[in-house]
Amino acid sequence: MTSPSNARIGSSASGKMLDIALILAITIASLLCLAPMVHILALSLSGNSAIMAGKVTLIPLDIDFTAYKAVFGNAQMIRSLGFTIGMVSLYTVIAMALTIIAAYPLTKKHLKGRDFFLFVIVVTMFFSGGMIPEYLNVKNLNLLDSIWAMVLPGAINAFYLLIVKTFFSSIPAELEESARMDGASQFRILTSIILPLSLPVLATISLFYAVGRWNGFMDALLYITNSNLYPLQLRLYEMVMNSQVNSMLEGIGTTVPVPESLKAASIMFATIPILLVYPWLQRYFVSGMMIGAVKG
Repeated sequence: MTSPSNARIGSSASGKMLDIALILAITIASLLCLAPMVHILALSLSGNSAIMAGKVTLIPLDIDFTAYKAVFGNAQMIRSLGFTIGMVSLYTVIAMALTIIAAYPLTKKHLKGRDFFLFVIVVTMFFSGGMIPEYLNVKNLNLLDSIWAMVLPGAINAFYLLIVKTFFSSIPAELEESARMDGASQFRILTSIILPLSLPVLATISLFYAVGRWNGFMDALLYITNSNLYPLQLRLYEMVMNSQVNSMLEGIGTTVPVPESLKAASIMFATIPILLVYPWLQRYFVSGMMIGAVKG
């Protein structure tokens, strides 16, 4: 017969093996996710000959900073970066405000027309007017060639709204009832109880809104003709297209970055700023703030 001590030892050994296997699996998955970014970085730092020969993988060859000099040396590019940061900040604040204002009332079962409003919101997730009606709508509202053309049309996302609404609904009703007994208004309950307890979901949705707007490209291409209002993604598109045209007309010299190198440098230039936002919001991604909120 197997003694209890031997059984515990075997169980402990199998548990450690499982932990090692999980760590290895997560490590491999993380490296696979990181590999494309490392490849782009290697391309952006490699010389023209190595890139054209297809020798660049994960390590830069013939290190050359010409592509980064082309990107950072462009005053319009720097201006577009500052404009995009301001636009994304404005958009995120407006989008979150509208999402919260719409989501909180929908958590109230006594709200008249609640089911109808939810139905209308869900319908917009599957059907849209299309590109031409959207353009005509923006044009008729006199939003063309303005920052509002890139902020207001997509200022609220139905899917994100439902996520926030679901999280609000999961907050124990006892908290609101006790606050209401103390004379708190709905606005006070929202700002003092609901929002502080919802920081994880609010931080996550804010990041989703910010990343979506940061990577937004098509609306700027359709609505904006004033080069001073070009967001970063549109400016990068313009630079890459100009580089491709120049390379076809004039050939590629030793001091001119090839389109692949310029694309890679542009990707890094556009990706790093939004990646820097994540560490500030990471601690809110782990839920559990509701633990201990209701006692007894």
